[in-house]
Amino acid sequence: MIQFNELGLAELILRAVSDEGYTTPTPIQAKVIPDMMNGRDILGTAQTGTGKTAAFVLPILERVAERIAGSHPRPAPKHAHALIVAPTRELTAQIADSIRTYGRHVRPSVAVIVGGLKPGPQIKAMARGVDIIVATPGRLLDHMSTGAIKLDQTALIVLDEADQMMDLGFLPAIRKIMARLPKERQVALLSATMPKQIRALANDFLKAPSEISVAPVAKPIEKI
Repeated sequence: MIQFNELGLAELILRAVSDEGYTTPTPIQAKVIPDMMNGRDILGTAQTGTGKTAAFVLPILERVAERIAGSHPRPAPKHAHALIVAPTRELTAQIADSIRTYGRHVRPSVAVIVGGLKPGPQIKAMARGVDIIVATPGRLLDHMSTGAIKLDQTALIVLDEADQMMDLGFLPAIRKIMARLPKERQVALLSATMPKQIRALANDFLKAPSEISVAPVAKPIEKI
């Protein structure tokens, strides 16, 4: 069985993973992490509880570690190197917590862009530029429309819980966000199910993606 230290992650990231008591990646982590680090687009089907958040967070943190090592310039004002879009404030908070946990030794700059909070602090957070934006679609579009956030240098985007975003009517917003990204970008689309809308979105925005499907670790009986 593969170990985290065989995936090619930076020592600073491996140290944080080890701090959390993990040595062996889950099946989705073992498949997604190497493909994302190799620049592949990802079309992943995975339920909550499979470890999918770390599967995309760790490769993003690898890019931050490379930036710190001098391989990439720091983000320009109002820009970000990576964008993670999720359907709810609660999920963005969980993702941001994972970034802070696994990035504790890398210390990425992160802006959480969600509705229901004052826009001022979010605009201020973006003023210098950040490594990673974690956002809900509506508030992200709001800031894009005022010029507080620019995506033309964002080379990596993750759409998490894409089927939930479709259920909540975010498809037009997703298309507007994708249209503002550079043509040369890496896209990871993760969804618990794969309805026709998600497949159509994947066909429109992913290039020769690595298709990964992982069953949940445990699923309660439907009737309960």
